[in-house]
Amino acid sequence: MDIHFNKVIPIPLAGIQHSDKSIWGNSFSLKKGEKVMLNASSGKGKTTFTHTLAGIRKDFNGSIRFDQVEINSIPPEDWAIIRRLQMSFVFQDLQLFPQLTVEENLQLKNQLTDTFTSSELFQMLEALEIEDKWDVPCGILSMGQQQRVAIVRALSQPFDWLLMDEPFSHLDEANTQRSLALINRRANQINAGFILTTLGENHSFDFDRELNL
Repeated sequence: MDIHFNKVIPIPLAGIQHSDKSIWGNSFSLKKGEKVMLNASSGKGKTTFTHTLAGIRKDFNGSIRFDQVEINSIPPEDWAIIRRLQMSFVFQDLQLFPQLTVEENLQLKNQLTDTFTSSELFQMLEALEIEDKWDVPCGILSMGQQQRVAIVRALSQPFDWLLMDEPFSHLDEANTQRSLALINRRANQINAGFILTTLGENHSFDFDRELNL
């Protein structure tokens, strides 16, 4: 699934002057399989961007298409299919269920598509060095541990695109590199792309494209 933008401007940001390099107000396409960094300071619309692509926000002018389909024409039942099979997300607020264990949070996502076995989920936690949290409620984990759980959960489904809104903000560099390596490996396995929003750090990763707000 390719994503096409045609002069998109979120209505709340319409009164702000955007640079010529900004994605807002310009036209471009993102091709499936691309690894994209979206770089911007706070308040420029990174979360608005991810929420718009998730179908959560519809308050924008211009056009966004998934292949040839205008996203504002997509009915709720089709959004459910897109979110289950084509787009996965790591939201800035993570949206974990705090009272459920790490395993339960992962299985809620994984069982929608039976993407991984329990052993494979556990191995991904091992790769991020949080396998000892398997039976621990997410609400008592540190923010960095919760971010890593949210990353594994997002990987536990098929996707053409993985959208991540500042997914490493509470991680040190070593854990960021472990997480990015796992994300990249999974994306390569299924020929998927990802969009990672950041405050400017490229984490020494060779992105295919950098976007600006």
